Amino acid sequence: MKIYTKTGDNGTTALFGGTRVPKHHIRIESYGTVDELNSWIGLIRDQEIDTHFKTILNQIQNKLFTLGAILATAPDKALLKNGKARLNIPKITENDIAVLENEMDEMNTHLPEMTHFVLPGGHTTVSYCHIARTICRRAERISTHLYDNEPFDKEVLQYLNRLSDYLFVLARKLTHDLHVDEIKWIPEKKD
Repeated sequence: MKIYTKTGDNGTTALFGGTRVPKHHIRIESYGTVDELNSWIGLIRDQEIDTHFKTILNQIQNKLFTLGAILATAPDKALLKNGKARLNIPKITENDIAVLENEMDEMNTHLPEMTHFVLPGGHTTVSYCHIARTICRRAERISTHLYDNEPFDKEVLQYLNRLSDYLFVLARKLTHDLHVDEIKWIPEKKD
């Protein structure tokens, strides 16, 4: 299989189901940002971290491929006239969201209570988590814009929202595990 097809040379690309759209289309922006997020999560997974986190991050990466496939499918191509799925794309489920929530709850049992906003940084791995978190928030913003115009399964938005929270808690947990000081944001006092 050749990687290059030359079909996108005119600035368009095909969605799942064959619909062609401009490469700057909001749908492409949404799943392209999810792809970017997935790459950053791969970088976090490649760090010297606990194998449990590596396993969860691998599961997340797989879910992000599912999520990207959902975002890459135009609504008119997703279902047949009888309401059955036209394409065999898995769903993001409430259980997928619960996994992230359970992981956060478990990590939080080992962390001090948060009393301030936290400045990103302190260790390269922690910084990667914060970069992934902000990209996840961007993916969420773009996807909500798409959802307002062409709705899809709401669990996609819930998963992105929960994932950004997970990445924040993971950054805090790795700060703790790596024995790095958490840098609190303390606003400057006005004179």
